[in-house]
Amino acid sequence: MDKVIDFIRDNPMAAVVAAGEIGFWVFIAAGLGARYLLRSRRTSVVLLAMTPLIDVVVLVATMIDLAGGGQASWTHGLAAVYLGFSVVFGPSMIRWADVRFAHRFAGGPAPEKRGGAERLRHEWREWGKCLIACAIAAVVLLVLVLVVGTPSQTTALWSGGSAWLPRLGWIAGIWLVTGPVWQLFASGTREGVRR
Repeated sequence: MDKVIDFIRDNPMAAVVAAGEIGFWVFIAAGLGARYLLRSRRTSVVLLAMTPLIDVVVLVATMIDLAGGGQASWTHGLAAVYLGFSVVFGPSMIRWADVRFAHRFAGGPAPEKRGGAERLRHEWREWGKCLIACAIAAVVLLVLVLVVGTPSQTTALWSGGSAWLPRLGWIAGIWLVTGPVWQLFASGTREGVRR
């Protein structure tokens, strides 16, 4: 436990990002709980609408830390990446959770299972969303480097082993291989077995 406390003390932005992710899921669970367990649609809408505020809090905390003279670290880059992916994938994650809550607590239909060509289209769509999320993260990183901080203060975001700008390319490449390309070969293999 002492190591966790020391890590948070040394990397307060990591705590902000972790709190943001936890807060995101807490608001989703509370919003869907209000909708399906308490039958309060208005409260549900308010709670779910608050999830983007978490992104704003993470971004503002990152900007305040850098504007106050903080030296950028990998956690500042993680905040930018978190923001990009949360903005792009947040709505679909809420829909994903909503379908499961509705099925479990309100007698809604079971979540659909995708297969074949539909699954492949889904994987290409998700990879496209990954590219958009990486682009948003890159813009946020550039704003942090060029506007909020100084290039020397923010070197960790764009240069060196812990730089996030090059990592975004790796993220997109790995997603491409493990998502649509994998599904393309998997569905092609299944088609070949059926013949």
